[in-house]
Amino acid sequence: MSIRVLVVDDQAMVREGFAALLGAQDDIVVVGQAENGAVAVDMASEHQPDVVLMDVRMPVMDGLEAARLILAGTPESGVRSTHVLMLTTFDVDDYVYDALRLGASGFLLKDALADELLTAVRVVAAGEALLAPSVTRRLIEQFAQSAARPMLSREPLEGLTERELEVMTLIGRGFSNQEIAAELFIAQQTVKTHVSKILAKLGLRDRVQAVVLAYDTGLVEPGS
Repeated sequence: MSIRVLVVDDQAMVREGFAALLGAQDDIVVVGQAENGAVAVDMASEHQPDVVLMDVRMPVMDGLEAARLILAGTPESGVRSTHVLMLTTFDVDDYVYDALRLGASGFLLKDALADELLTAVRVVAAGEALLAPSVTRRLIEQFAQSAARPMLSREPLEGLTERELEVMTLIGRGFSNQEIAAELFIAQQTVKTHVSKILAKLGLRDRVQAVVLAYDTGLVEPGS
């Protein structure tokens, strides 16, 4: 089954360049292009893409509001669940952090290499969070440190076991399943089981939201 992608960017050359690259892949189909968030919301409703490649700053409706509306209308599970992959540059700060809190599956720098873009789309389409690149870890930490927001209560974490809290902490620090397994001396399959239970207990969409919650509750401090 091909990955259905909607490309959203207010710059025509950027939008068409991404669409051409993605459309040339055997396993990816570009179902549409949108020049702003308002058009993206309508097209996402019509085409039900697997991945929306969404620019952050656009006229009429920005990517943050568009992501909120698209994800609000997307079931947590199902045959075709839409995931949002934000496109950004280094000078964007709180926008992307807020998008992650809303449920975006990750973000990618606009100057990413072609292979990085293709990998990102495939990873997000598979339901995984795009947290692997070191730049993502640095940016999430920057957002967590700079965003003006109230600290949340740790009450939501009280239902986690001691081991799940350890795993949650390492997720918040940007560790992969393999790195968590090595750190805690357990099997990767055991880590996957813990992660699944953590997401289910906390009502989170994916690992990205787990990272955000880890920062918001103070379980992980910037720089840790």
